[in-house]
Amino acid sequence: MADLSPLLKPIAIGDIEAPNRVLMAPLTRSRAAQPGDVPYDLNVEYYRQRAGSGLIIAEATQISPQGKGYAFTPGIHSAEQVEGWKKVNDTVHAAGGRIVLQMWHVGRISHTALQLDGAQPVAPSAIRADSKTYIDRDSEMVQVSEPRALETDEIPGVIEQYRSAAQNAKDAGFDGVEIHGANGYLLDQFCRTGTNKRTDNYGGSLDNRLRLPIEVAEAVVGVWGAGRVGYRISPTGERDTLVDDNRLETYSTLASRLGALGLAYLHNVESFGDEAQRYEDVIDAVRENFLSAGGSVYISNGNLDPEQAAQRIAQGKAGAVAFGKLYISNPDLAERVAAGGPFAPWNRETFYGGGPEGYTDYPAMDEATA
Repeated sequence: MADLSPLLKPIAIGDIEAPNRVLMAPLTRSRAAQPGDVPYDLNVEYYRQRAGSGLIIAEATQISPQGKGYAFTPGIHSAEQVEGWKKVNDTVHAAGGRIVLQMWHVGRISHTALQLDGAQPVAPSAIRADSKTYIDRDSEMVQVSEPRALETDEIPGVIEQYRSAAQNAKDAGFDGVEIHGANGYLLDQFCRTGTNKRTDNYGGSLDNRLRLPIEVAEAVVGVWGAGRVGYRISPTGERDTLVDDNRLETYSTLASRLGALGLAYLHNVESFGDEAQRYEDVIDAVRENFLSAGGSVYISNGNLDPEQAAQRIAQGKAGAVAFGKLYISNPDLAERVAAGGPFAPWNRETFYGGGPEGYTDYPAMDEATA
């Protein structure tokens, strides 16, 4: 049997003491209560089942109405949403767990039907994404809308959306927050030359393209302190206009600047889908720049099974590993790792939307055995 013990060692992730390195990646499940995109009892049970994780990174959560890009995803911008998340957090903590919130502004990956008063989504530049979203339960996925470029004087307001969401997350009882700077959403759009064609202080040079991500990180650190703030990136994910002229330079520089803030962790999506390819030169540069600049822990994510994850930790290529799909179908994944398996398969057809099926009805190992 493979040696999975590296995954079971405790680790300090900034100011958060994790009892193991089997982390739960943020997973969009589109099951918030309506109206209002509010976490409710079903979400409480889902996260309670997974409290054995070294650290739960809760699903991507809208920081504002403007930040919404998909129907039925939760928010952290209303009093009802804060109360809903408080019930989740109280239950996770009662079960011995730790949980941080992933803060999400989708930028151009949205639709006018999801925006207040049918407004256009916003982005660094007015470049439409070749991407789809869902706007209700009954329709097929639809092409995202053409965005408008943010005016320079609007950007402080966007930073305030993140700061306010960070404070709301604190009020809701989270143990920290993760800034979503990955997967082609707003902060990632600002970083990349393919999506950022601005000519003001937020576009053009590398320093300018990284300005908003760093200003957001500084604002969030101002609420939480650096030891409870993480940041997620996905430098090797490219599609349509979501490209960069020099992703190694862009993301290793970003990693260095985030490390200099003393963040608790940098969470890197190292590969996508079911592909096996990893761009190790970019991954290595990102990791080393973050840690050498003063960052606490580098977290690896992306198509790793427990054996591969344990090997990366043993080789010094990750401090911890965040698992996505495996945590959907194995609510007690950390406990299964400790036992050496087995690991249950997932059902893609129930990933998004709906009720308990494919969400809270995957049995724990002892239940499956019984």
